[in-house]
Formats: sequence, structure tokens, C-alpha cells
Amino acid sequence: MPIPLYRDEALVLRTYKLGEADRIIVLLTRAHGQVRAVAKGVRRTTSRFGARLEPFTMVDVQLHRGRSLDVVTQVETITPFARTIAADYSAFTCASTMVETAERLTEDDPDLDTADTPQQFLLLYGALHALARRRHAPGLVLDSYLLRALALAGWAPSCFDCARCGAPGPHLSFHVQAGGAVCGTCRPAGSVDVDPATMLLLGALLSGDWTVADSSAPRARAQASSLVSAYLTWHLERRLRSLALVERS
Repeated sequence: MPIPLYRDEALVLRTYKLGEADRIIVLLTRAHGQVRAVAKGVRRTTSRFGARLEPFTMVDVQLHRGRSLDVVTQVETITPFARTIAADYSAFTCASTMVETAERLTEDDPDLDTADTPQQFLLLYGALHALARRRHAPGLVLDSYLLRALALAGWAPSCFDCARCGAPGPHLSFHVQAGGAVCGTCRPAGSVDVDPATMLLLGALLSGDWTVADSSAPRARAQASSLVSAYLTWHLERRLRSLALVERS
């Protein structure tokens, strides 16, 4: 029989209004995957922890298991990423796309991330931390996060060898449905011609090579962002609402 009370570290992905004073909080936890919980009375000015349950915030939360929705009983702020991210429009829209992606990738299987495999939680935490600390350009952080989150979900694109036949790269064509880079023999209709610098950047973003990513040219970044957006949309089977608001240089 499950224990009615449990505690975990979590990142707040989204909130929804419920009734006159409550909110539904969507959390990505370290050990329990995606959790949807009711925070009662948080919209009242007298709420003890309403401000702690804002998107992009990392919290230590205690929840009570419910039939359909859990209930937040205690919450403490660990890292308030929202304070610095919300002050910059570019960082805010990139963070919004990240949390929307995390919500989509973990909603079908709420136990996707467990105590043994919390990769999606750790990846999102690292990306929000990089945005909040301005470690890299927001667009680069976003594209790196999207590629790596998709890879964790089993949809890693090929950025060097041919995605169809495995012929050694680099190749200069990219086909979203085929899975990434394609050679001249396998190149299907609808493939996109890609600059060598763009393909190099895609590989760097996927592997986390920030020396290469930070030194990339604006043209390569723009083309890479377009490919990443198309690849994400294809696998999620819909375009994210927040992605349309992201500023691309």
C-alpha cells in the first residue's frame, strides 16, 4: 500500500487556476517523474507558499497522495531561477519552451524519471541554471536542451553519420523524418542542405561541447535553430506554443 505522504525535489513546470483560490501545479520531480498536485489557497494574499510555486523554481516539496491529484502540504524554495529568468525576455521564452517540452516528454509516462534514472529532471535543472547564470546565449542553451531531451526520450538525431545507412560523415543534408544527417545515396525528397558549420554546431549542442557552440557564427545558429525546431515538432507531433515566442538572432 503506497505511503500517503512523500517528499521530493521538484522543478515547477506550469500552474493552472483551480476554483477561486487554488492552483494545479505541474512538477517534474527527481524521484517520482511528473506529478500534478493541488496547492490549496495559494492565490490568496495570506498564502504561506504561493510565491514558492512559480514556474522555473526548484523546490523541496511534500505531497499527499490523492485519487486523481496529489495535494501540496509543504514547500520550501531551493533555487529561485524564476527571479533572474523572468527579468530577461529571451531567457524567459527559452525557459518557457524548455518546461513545456519537459511536460510533454514526461506526461505519457509519469514514472519515466525515477530515483534510478532522473535524467530529464537533471537535464532541465542544468539548462535552467545555465539560463539563470547567463553562461551561454539563451538560444544555444535552448537548442542544446531540446536535442538532449529528445535524445533521452529515444529520438537522438544523427549529426554526423548517415541516419539511414550509417555511412561515415560528415554529410551536408538533413532530413527530419529520416532522423538527421543523410548521405547523398540515401537523401530522400525534402532533405535540407546544411552548411558544414551548422552540422558541426548541431553535434556540439547534442554532446555539450560549449567551446564549439559558443564560437559558432550567427548563420550557423539560425540554421541549427530551424532544424532543431522542426525536429522537435515532428517528434512531439505538434508545435509548442511557447516556441513561437522565442527570439532568434
